[in-house]
Amino acid sequence: MRVEDLGTMRYRDAWALQERVHAEVVAGGDERILFVEHPPVITFGRRPGVERNVVAPPDLLVERGIEVVPSDRGGDVTFHGPGQLVAYPIVRLIDHRLSVGGYVHALERAVIDAVARFGVAAGKDRCAVGVWAEDPVGSGTLAKLCAIGVRVRRGVTLHGLALNVTTDLSFFDLIVPCGLAGRQVTSLQRLLDARTPPMHAVRDALAESLGRALTPGRFTSQSV
Repeated sequence: MRVEDLGTMRYRDAWALQERVHAEVVAGGDERILFVEHPPVITFGRRPGVERNVVAPPDLLVERGIEVVPSDRGGDVTFHGPGQLVAYPIVRLIDHRLSVGGYVHALERAVIDAVARFGVAAGKDRCAVGVWAEDPVGSGTLAKLCAIGVRVRRGVTLHGLALNVTTDLSFFDLIVPCGLAGRQVTSLQRLLDARTPPMHAVRDALAESLGRALTPGRFTSQSV
């Protein structure tokens, strides 16, 4: 499995690259994990009516330089932007003996394991996909640290996860994140303050955790 850091890349360009890599993996090529940061962009999945969860007026989005892109992934509305580590694993599920649901849980476990290395106790919410942590500003309420939205086509995965590291969380006020009204969003910076690790350290930890989590039987579930 090859790990590639794309640096900063527009969402549409990274999506086009995913499609090219997907075709290679379907044909038997090396599996990949693509890491990237995107300029500010709001994306929404295939679920009907999800665009209603973009609550900001179009002129405000233009003013803040935010692109809006309909995607073919699963899930609802989310935001990508600077300071957010996005990972797109492009893997053959059959090679890892994973169902689609098992794959999503593997992504969750990988993030939980990676952020634990920096002292963050994160976990899963039984009611919602993603990775969650107790928000210090929200009186201990659970806030989403990492969003997950995937697609599987011809047995090979596309799209993936978005982990907030130093993301400007005010961007999430422009949407109903993941369609979950009333749920907060957090970041490693908000949780760790001065102890926030640099992006490259988070990327390296997550790459290692993803490699291990995609091997069945190596992890047990955690919840908060």
